[in-house]
Amino acid sequence: MTGLASPGTAVVVTGGASGIGRASARALAEVGRPVAIWDVDAEVAATVAKDIASEFAVATCSAGIDVRESERFPAVVAAAREAVGPIGGFVHSAGVSHPVPIDALDVESWDLVLDINLRAYPLIIKALLSELRSHAGSAIVGIASVNAILGNGANPAYSASKAGLLSVTRSLADGLAADGIRVNAICPGYIRTPMQDEPMANVPGLEQAYERQSMLGRMGEPEEIARVVRFLLSEEASFITAEHVIVDGGVVPSQR
Repeated sequence: MTGLASPGTAVVVTGGASGIGRASARALAEVGRPVAIWDVDAEVAATVAKDIASEFAVATCSAGIDVRESERFPAVVAAAREAVGPIGGFVHSAGVSHPVPIDALDVESWDLVLDINLRAYPLIIKALLSELRSHAGSAIVGIASVNAILGNGANPAYSASKAGLLSVTRSLADGLAADGIRVNAICPGYIRTPMQDEPMANVPGLEQAYERQSMLGRMGEPEEIARVVRFLLSEEASFITAEHVIVDGGVVPSQR
């Protein structure tokens, strides 16, 4: 159990049924923060919420929602508020990656990646604003990627979506500062998540290539990102806003 100071309000976590989102929900519950887990997989989200509530004795709820369905956001926010109490935090961890190089790029895959990774981020924040503005210490964390900084020729849509998330983060940090709402982003490196499982299984040597790019010689774990999420949402980070924190084991410096 960590001693990080926390506002105590609930946190909405998109993509909360697996990977970094699930680890973040658990890390927040560990310090007593209620969590609302949103995920396109309603069944798994409900199971994760139930398990977290049982293990950490905090209020949890879940919603099966595709974050492209922006018309549902107000109702889902209202349901979360009723279930877990005042909402003072948001983590946008929902994300997809469809590696398609520019010569094979199609509109459908481009739109899918941008809609989930980027478009949903400010629209969910808009739906949460009345809640976030009602509490001191409210904060937002968007999960970006080192690809936002380095780019990726094999995956321009993903890189663009994450670079856009960094720009939106800085813009919203400026726009919401007067409300006392902090907005930051995290740029993970190569993390062992379900998103990485398929390419590592299908591309021989890919896991080893990821490990070689890290100064620490290994991939990261979701919990290592989640602890930074928890810090940025806590009062310990009360003077940090408009920043992106690189958590990659040294991949970005090694690639410059």
